[in-house]
Amino acid sequence: MNPPPDLAEVMIPVTGFIQREPEDGQPASQKTDVYMGYDSQFVYVIFVAFDEEPEKIRAHISRRENVFSDETVEIQLDTFEDERRAFSFLTNPFGIQWDAIWTEGQGFDMSWDTVWQSRGELTERGYVVWMAIPFKSLRFPPPADGENQSWGVIFVRDIPRNNETSFWPQVTSRVEGRLNQAATATGFGNVSPGRNIWLIPYFAVAQSELQPDPSEPANEFDRAQVGLDAKWVIKDSLALDLTANPNFAQVESDEAQVTVNRRFEVFFPERRPFFLENADYFRTPINLLFTRRIRDPEFGARLTGQMGKYEIGTLVIDDEAPGKVVASDHPLSGESALNGIFRVSRDLPRQSNVGFMFTARQLEDSRNRVGGFDSRIKFDDNWDTRLQAVHSSTRVVDPETLEVEDLSDPAYDIIFNRNGRKINTHIHYQDIGEEFVTTLGFIPRTDIREAHANFNYNFWPERKALIRWTPNIFVQRNTNHDGVRLDEGISGNIDWELRRRTNFGVFARTGKERLLKCQDYIDDSCDPDTPDPVQPLADDIDFDVNEVGFFFGTQFIAAVNFNLEFESEKTANFSPVAGEAPAAADEQSADVRLTLRFGRRIRIETDYLYTKLDDRESNDEILTNQIVRTRFDWQFNPKLSLRTILQYDKTDPNPTLTSQSPRDGLNADFLLTYLVNPWTAFYIGYNANESKIGIDEDGNRFPVDDRFNNANGAFVKISYLFRP
Repeated sequence: MNPPPDLAEVMIPVTGFIQREPEDGQPASQKTDVYMGYDSQFVYVIFVAFDEEPEKIRAHISRRENVFSDETVEIQLDTFEDERRAFSFLTNPFGIQWDAIWTEGQGFDMSWDTVWQSRGELTERGYVVWMAIPFKSLRFPPPADGENQSWGVIFVRDIPRNNETSFWPQVTSRVEGRLNQAATATGFGNVSPGRNIWLIPYFAVAQSELQPDPSEPANEFDRAQVGLDAKWVIKDSLALDLTANPNFAQVESDEAQVTVNRRFEVFFPERRPFFLENADYFRTPINLLFTRRIRDPEFGARLTGQMGKYEIGTLVIDDEAPGKVVASDHPLSGESALNGIFRVSRDLPRQSNVGFMFTARQLEDSRNRVGGFDSRIKFDDNWDTRLQAVHSSTRVVDPETLEVEDLSDPAYDIIFNRNGRKINTHIHYQDIGEEFVTTLGFIPRTDIREAHANFNYNFWPERKALIRWTPNIFVQRNTNHDGVRLDEGISGNIDWELRRRTNFGVFARTGKERLLKCQDYIDDSCDPDTPDPVQPLADDIDFDVNEVGFFFGTQFIAAVNFNLEFESEKTANFSPVAGEAPAAADEQSADVRLTLRFGRRIRIETDYLYTKLDDRESNDEILTNQIVRTRFDWQFNPKLSLRTILQYDKTDPNPTLTSQSPRDGLNADFLLTYLVNPWTAFYIGYNANESKIGIDEDGNRFPVDDRFNNANGAFVKISYLFRP
């Protein structure tokens, strides 16, 4: 990985890093020297990070991308030199890698992965990191004969014990954006990835056992699967990805989230690799592509990249799930949905752009199509706006009765942002029609006209302990298209930031929340055309919503990271028993996370989430929900690791006050990983679930006396990257 000897002598040196946080414009507290060069295959970067107190350097041998409790160094390469998007390569002092794509106006897309080399070591005066980035792992304009390329470049160093981030060249927080402040690296001549084809075959075998009812025998399943992912980089700047029989089993489990007493769908981020790469190409203010809607694909193709001033993204993929979740005699049995997404964006001056996006999903005679335009316009160094207008057209055909329902409505999104060191403002208006449907997107609520604004001011007292304190105010109002007020509120918070990544704050909110009859809570007979509809809500209900709380977080001690948030809220019981209307309730919730590090290789993280809901009129308990999740990571070396997750989830509902189902489950998840790079890997995993809740043939939950193993399974997965 070392640069050739003749190249090492001519590598370009860089020094003189400038702080962005906490003291914008001041020299970095510790010296950093960077050396950069290239040959026909690699870009080479060497960071020499000096430290006057080397014993305080935070560095661990951890799994790839788990580096942000450590010191880090980073290079960003704007290979198209258009100030829009940059490849980011970052490591901790031991060379543990993290990579991402930075997009102006959006931030980091951490789902992007590629292949590169790095190593690092601690020294008596700090640490040294070596990087070798293959041209095959980058995208850049096709080189012209005899002409050199110019790339934007930024170097970054982060020192967590000082809350310090420094840049070369200077990247001030007084100006919105990074790449518009980058330096220019010239002289990249005769560079090309050459033949750039990736082939990633995989083999997976799994054995599982499912027993939803302890009185019934368990069902056993064995499955072996072979598949292939392929990538072809076209003209150095476009990437065509193909997948056949993809294995979309999640190696990493979802983070714990509270789902009880929630009115709207809870968002769980995508974790499947094929959908994660270049996801930022399809990101717009209105979330029109939430790929977890595509549950069981067999074939897919994606084309993403940049051609001059145009960025394009297309995705075509099937979904076999609709034909697998129905009975064998159902008309949709064995049928697949076809999904298509098209996205194009055109660069405009001053980091602005205009784009078009179209999504479609077809299942037999039912279809959903959404299309429209969006834009980001940057006015000056601080202000920008984001606009989007889309329209959906949906036809739903009942496969059994052949009844047809046609839906059509627009949606609009307007955002104004001001970003600066002291004054920050966010103004947002969203209008979503009642019949707007995006089967591939994530829109938890329709028939709204919602406006909110956020304003905060950063005070920088430049004291030894206190770095910054920030008062913040947020106002919001939401109506439907008949002009009926749904939600409104005003909230405020103050937070303080101290050295060693310590922060704390307090917050409060007051407002109202309205539930509408025959819209929010209805049964099958709730029809506005019926003279006397039967419905849980006799009339609209308006609730007072008030909350107060505080939060605290610290990494004062390098081996300990502690975070706590508590809030007390006046809300409503959104899951009453059948036939009853929602009633006013009081909720207390807490979220605690403690991370401990033992040496440089072992990490234990424990989360505790607690929710308690009480009926405000009777003071009777409606439900309690507790989730305890402990994750144990042992990194034997940069490639080999053992991960164990234990999670306990218990919900105790009061059946006289809520229809929320009981839960009492214990989950154990074990994973041994040998990870050479994101595509060359070997996994051995085992998962076991115990529960005191059974599930009958209709899907209804019922308690049982003793805990039983209701699901468990083991799997082995091998994948390998061929890159000739």
